[in-house]
Amino acid sequence: MRPGTAASRGGTGYRGGTGSRGGNTASRGGGTGARGSRGGPRPAGEERPLTSVAAGDRFRGEEPEHTPRLWHVTLSVSGARAPLTEVRRALEQLAHDHPFLLTSRYADDHAEIRYWEEARDLHDAAAVALRLWGEHRQTAGLPPWEIVGLEVIDRATYHQRIAAGYGPAPATPVGVHPF
Repeated sequence: MRPGTAASRGGTGYRGGTGSRGGNTASRGGGTGARGSRGGPRPAGEERPLTSVAAGDRFRGEEPEHTPRLWHVTLSVSGARAPLTEVRRALEQLAHDHPFLLTSRYADDHAEIRYWEEARDLHDAAAVALRLWGEHRQTAGLPPWEIVGLEVIDRATYHQRIAAGYGPAPATPVGVHPF
């Protein structure tokens, strides 16, 4: 895990909480009750200055395989029929709550969500994807459908597929659309 990133995106929400994409910078160097930057205790109420890391910067000893990569995720869900207007509204709310969604397609008994995820490896990207539907079910009003398919591919594979004529065209409109 990179210093400065959240230990888990699981928690109580997927990405909708108060943290920023890429982790909560407030977690760097300790938290409540942590020692100040010079090793001494911080006076009550004094906030630690936040620092940022520019894209591409590396921490000492960090190997390229431990840096986040982009993964293209396709999540398929299915279940009992639901009114199309409610499915559309719920997917639009999910797109609002999770602004990294590229596109959603839906019918009255299934849906497909495509988006980019930043993660250290495929396992992390898949774990986050598998939590997406359940964690947003209540807040977005999603139907009680189950995940029936998951594809996670790296950026290079995604672009190879597009170049070969497979997969959605890059000009596919972003948003929520019926099948």
